[in-house]
Amino acid sequence: MFSLGEEVEIEKLAEALEVHEDEIKEAVKVLSKKYEKDNRGIKIIEIENSVQMCSNPEYYEGIKRVTQIKKQAGLSSAALETLSIIAYNQPVTKATVEFIRGVDCTYSVTRLVERGFIDELGRADTPGRPILYGTTVEFLRCFGLKSLDDLPPLPERETPEETEEKNTDIIDEFINEQAEENA
Repeated sequence: MFSLGEEVEIEKLAEALEVHEDEIKEAVKVLSKKYEKDNRGIKIIEIENSVQMCSNPEYYEGIKRVTQIKKQAGLSSAALETLSIIAYNQPVTKATVEFIRGVDCTYSVTRLVERGFIDELGRADTPGRPILYGTTVEFLRCFGLKSLDDLPPLPERETPEETEEKNTDIIDEFINEQAEENA
């Protein structure tokens, strides 16, 4: 598993080792706990119905010095915003992302595809058949998520009526302050 450098489906491991999937899941739990307890240089992570062996993040600086890995530049705030919109609304078109953000997202979408965080999931059944985007396993891995269910919940949004009521209260307060100043 470690030499592959990518996740392996539990089903495929069970098939290759000729054991039941539950045995693989149990072995993964046991090995994960052992590696963690012994503070090993590798760890096993779960991604949806797959597992992957990878370097322990605690040793990142040492590994970086030894292999002289160049750290990829982080994502811009625009790219992170675009990524979060895609993650919470997938499958989604670029036009929908742009509507939500209020700006062109071509560059951010291109960079996110290049980085492997999003991918084309198909085409929408609407005029022009725009591309539908969604997140990838690489997104889950980089953000430490087992599945999209692990995304934090979005804060509750105000209804249009609540927004209008707040705005009316602010306007009324302003008018009252003006009236008091002019009295």
